[in-house]
Amino acid sequence: MAKQEVKKIVLAYSGGLDTSIILKWLKNEYGCEVITFSADLGQGDELAPIREKALATGADKVYIDDLKEEFVRDFVYPMFRANAIYEGHYLLGTSIARPLIAKRQMEIAKIEGADAVSHGATGKGNDQVRFELGYYHFNPAITVIAPWRDWKLNSRQALVNYAKKNGIPIPVTKKRPWSSDRNLLHISFEGAILEDTWAEAPENMYVLTKAPEKAPNKPQYVEVEFKNGNAVAVDGEKMSPAQLLAHLNFIGGEHGIGRVDLLENRSVGMKSRGVYETPGGTILREAHMAVEQITMDREVMHLRDSLVPRYAEMVYNGYWFSPEREMLQALIDESQKTVNGVARVKLYKGHCRTVGRKSETDSLFNLDFATFEKDQVYNQKDAEGFIKLNSLRLRIRSLQAAAKKK
Repeated sequence: MAKQEVKKIVLAYSGGLDTSIILKWLKNEYGCEVITFSADLGQGDELAPIREKALATGADKVYIDDLKEEFVRDFVYPMFRANAIYEGHYLLGTSIARPLIAKRQMEIAKIEGADAVSHGATGKGNDQVRFELGYYHFNPAITVIAPWRDWKLNSRQALVNYAKKNGIPIPVTKKRPWSSDRNLLHISFEGAILEDTWAEAPENMYVLTKAPEKAPNKPQYVEVEFKNGNAVAVDGEKMSPAQLLAHLNFIGGEHGIGRVDLLENRSVGMKSRGVYETPGGTILREAHMAVEQITMDREVMHLRDSLVPRYAEMVYNGYWFSPEREMLQALIDESQKTVNGVARVKLYKGHCRTVGRKSETDSLFNLDFATFEKDQVYNQKDAEGFIKLNSLRLRIRSLQAAAKKK
């Protein structure tokens, strides 16, 4: 297919092998100005060499934007108000970062007058969908260049050869051959030994968490305070969203919290193995659900919970900017108005569990009714009529079955 004429491209650039080669490939193939954009979402020292590397590889201009607070406040927190989890295990750390990257990338394209954007997602993965649905949300007419769907570099070895030919440093080594993606919510690992679904992930792969076997022998208790479903303080200390998540990451990492090994269903249809570390997010979700237990009405909770798998699929499949996700978010946020209180969580050798919860303003727990001791407000005999009414259809069914046998 003939290449479309473009004048200026904004590339989502991580500095890894794929996007480094893509930067050079775009320059070679399109011969136009290429601007790189890197989002600081909490990758730590991974961002340090990016500006120099991008310029050395041919970038005409480099953007590196600190989006950590926006990431946690406007993307992670709304998702955690929904207790979203994909296929029972994955806390969507990569999935939730993509719409923000796409949003800022499109803002830069508008600022720079670029007529095309590009990314390093493969044609087999989920990220191509997440990025491009975001791009088209902000500009339906934008030209999207997805090299993995166009070029002939169809293997890691082909990429390495291209990198060597063009003088691009190769960051992936035999010692750490897997690919990874990191932000404040998690770090993910794919490829290499993980493609053997029977092989255990090597211990030297993990970055954020200690091995549970080597975690402290003494448990640690953490108190997380919530206001309208959002975490606002840890152990009584108020923090911004990004500061709070980073703090929980450190505490959780020390105790080996948040490791997940998952063979998941990609949106394009194939199964893929991912290993994830989400220490702070694991604590946050556990604590949030604990405060909901004491503050949320039963039927509201059950209705919301029935929608969580659908919400998680929307995030996983790239539909963050869709009207259905926005509608569902409004419902979820309405349910969070009373989620105000504190959860006490116990961390010990990879385990994270609630040991206490309280709410000074919105608790629905009433000891007068719930006690197993003598009370003055509940007539236990009232339960007899409740049971008989609820069992009526079952009794009728049994009577009819007995009549048929006769």
